[in-house]
Amino acid sequence: MLGPHDEHLAILQRGAQPVVITATRDALLLAGDDDDTVRRTQRVIGELLYLLERGQPLSLSQVEYAAHSLAGASDQPLAEELGETVLVTDRGKPIRARTPGQRRYVKALETNTITFGLGPAGTGKTYLAMACAVRALRTKSVSRIILCRPAVEAGERLGFLPGDLQAKIDPYLRPLYDALYDMESLERAQRHLERNVVEVAPLAFMRGRTLNDSFVILDEAQNTSPEQMKMFLTRLGFGSKAVVTGDQTQTDLPRNAPSGLNHAVDILGDIKGIGICRLGSEDVVRHELVQRIVEAYDRQGRALDE
Repeated sequence: MLGPHDEHLAILQRGAQPVVITATRDALLLAGDDDDTVRRTQRVIGELLYLLERGQPLSLSQVEYAAHSLAGASDQPLAEELGETVLVTDRGKPIRARTPGQRRYVKALETNTITFGLGPAGTGKTYLAMACAVRALRTKSVSRIILCRPAVEAGERLGFLPGDLQAKIDPYLRPLYDALYDMESLERAQRHLERNVVEVAPLAFMRGRTLNDSFVILDEAQNTSPEQMKMFLTRLGFGSKAVVTGDQTQTDLPRNAPSGLNHAVDILGDIKGIGICRLGSEDVVRHELVQRIVEAYDRQGRALDE
């Protein structure tokens, strides 16, 4: 519960202020002037202990989220959200939705035919979508996974890279390969790729296809044009799901070029079967410094808008 060198305790203490948390040999003592704040701190610590009692080790990101909920005076229950297991990898590592936002995202992936996952870096948009795709493949809900990204620099810069076309586009698709290899054993992942059970390709290769019985993920969708986005969404065939992920605040498109992601979110939000899930800095599960960086950029963006 306390973490290595009491690291977890220090994080919780920052979020719980002005409540003081003191660790003894067999207990955590809470002291504070406001009864409601003390009770909220007690509840959050109790929920973290509940996860430990279920045999789930606490990750740093889970403790940081609990501290964030304390600092924000949230009364939302945490144990169920922080304990959500999406997939167990071939190496026995559980992949979990670690924040309430991520849990809403996973639920949207399960209940919608097309899901838009929007949010900054580190919120698990692509990783959780990949976990749901691998789970669907294992349970035979789909027969293949198709992963694609727009190669926004498909002009001169790609030409300077060595190798054939596949070698030139691989750098753009590497994050998708990394997620796949993290969830599947090297042998199984390579077997899937060789047999096209898992296909990784640039968005341009989707034109003219109909994708049946597939779990399709479009990553970095903020770098699509409206025409490309329409092309992708209309590839969907019978028995398929599609996930579109992107960060609306970061685009590599030419200046003043419209983003297909923004356009699609604006016009498709009311259609049944399409879910739009927005993740925020509170859902960042990388190093806590990443969360602070995202929040700093968000503050600057709001200041510029004003």
